[in-house]
Amino acid sequence: MTDPQLPPPYGAVPPVPPAPGFTAPQPPAFTAPQPPAAYPVPPQAAPPGAYQVPVGGYAVPAGAYAVPAPVATSSKLPGVLALVFALVAAVVTPIVAGVAGFEIGRRIPSGLDASTTEVLTVLSPARDQVLWAEISFWAGTILGIVAIVLGIIAIRRKQGRGLGIGALIVAVLGPIVFGVVLLFAFAAGTATGFLP
Repeated sequence: MTDPQLPPPYGAVPPVPPAPGFTAPQPPAFTAPQPPAAYPVPPQAAPPGAYQVPVGGYAVPAGAYAVPAPVATSSKLPGVLALVFALVAAVVTPIVAGVAGFEIGRRIPSGLDASTTEVLTVLSPARDQVLWAEISFWAGTILGIVAIVLGIIAIRRKQGRGLGIGALIVAVLGPIVFGVVLLFAFAAGTATGFLP
């Protein structure tokens, strides 16, 4: 027998009697987790190791990323018009001015020099060509301004934005092209000599 005042030997602890009126809780029975109703259960007939794809595809969970609706494309007409006007102003009008400048250089007897006081008198043998050069200058100016305005509108409204940017660049470079072409054409015409 053991002494009640001494502790029990190691590993031989007597069970504690339950308190009166207390019943010990029973652990819940284990149940396998059920898949949510939104996800279909794959069939069990596939061979082991095979990938299972539900019939109809996977369901999209609520709140997931969705592809945005396509944005309606707007007309690129302002950008196209701006680029066309800019190209006409920067290409066609310098060609007309170049042809007229060449003829002006050929028709002026000695070209323009520092001793000339009356420019209109010197230019009178080539008055038709001077008129064509002036018409092409003013046509190019008007078309260039329209191209710049339409280019800004196209960029602002995002209607042919790249075309609008190209039109702005071409329209700004147009006067430089015009001046260079007219200068070289006039010099080439003067170098060829006087044509009666």
